[in-house]
Amino acid sequence: MSSLTLNNASNYVGRFAPSPSGPLHFGSLVTALGSYLQAKSNDGKWLLRIEDIDPPREVAGASDCILSCLEAHQLFWDDSVVYQSQRSELYADKIEWLHKHGFTYHCQCTRAELCQLSQGQICACVGLNLPALSHATRFNFSSPAIHFNDQLLGKITFDQTQLARQFAIRRKDGLFAYQLAVVVDDIQQGITEVARGADLLSATAYQIALYQAFDCAIPQFLHFPVVVSEPGKKLSKQNHASAVQNTAAAANLVAALQFLGLLVPRELTGGAIADILGWAIDNWDLAKLVAKTERIDNRIAQQDSI
Repeated sequence: MSSLTLNNASNYVGRFAPSPSGPLHFGSLVTALGSYLQAKSNDGKWLLRIEDIDPPREVAGASDCILSCLEAHQLFWDDSVVYQSQRSELYADKIEWLHKHGFTYHCQCTRAELCQLSQGQICACVGLNLPALSHATRFNFSSPAIHFNDQLLGKITFDQTQLARQFAIRRKDGLFAYQLAVVVDDIQQGITEVARGADLLSATAYQIALYQAFDCAIPQFLHFPVVVSEPGKKLSKQNHASAVQNTAAAANLVAALQFLGLLVPRELTGGAIADILGWAIDNWDLAKLVAKTERIDNRIAQQDSI
């Protein structure tokens, strides 16, 4: 991999970017809290982005539910909430730019057909010059990044045999893909560090490729441990994880901090939320966090990649 140009801006800008596929569960609260504390301990901004570009996965009212949950836990965001569903024109412009510069092609293959390609084999659609209409737009992942430094997990090395050599940035049904939208938004919002769950670790390779194509500085990455319901099974909305109860906000925050490896003093555990968060900001130190990873199925990230 060629050397990466990392975004080392002194003015920290972080974000929390949930999808409205259901209410926040404990795992997503851990990520929200961790990203919030990382931003605030660096005297930075913490932005909120609702990633609502996949209507089939969305649940009515989930966006408002997420905002209410964050407010109940006093995780207040800076600046206006960004909704991906309102940014289609921006995504379309960026795809046009990538296509003009030779980074993409239009593809008629199914996911099953792409999965059957041998390592290093190029999709036959690359040379067909197919029209954009009714075809997926894929990024030609010719030079995959094989490693990067994670702020919590250290050096991460990808198995190139597990990386798709082409990934979707706009689906056949016309919907914009996660990999494209998240990078465009992080660039546009000036995100200096992406702090999120380790279930999205594999997506980092694809996103670094897009940063390099756009010739933009790559943010730092920080992947928090994933909450699992049982070995190998991520706590998630798809697995019907229970929603966080807003009426127990203080206890939820204490439990989330404990999961991350920070033990709240006993005198604060039953106290005010503001006091718990203030203590957490003052004592936030990545060196103290539990850098634990579970072997979980990355099907969501990999499906979006193909």
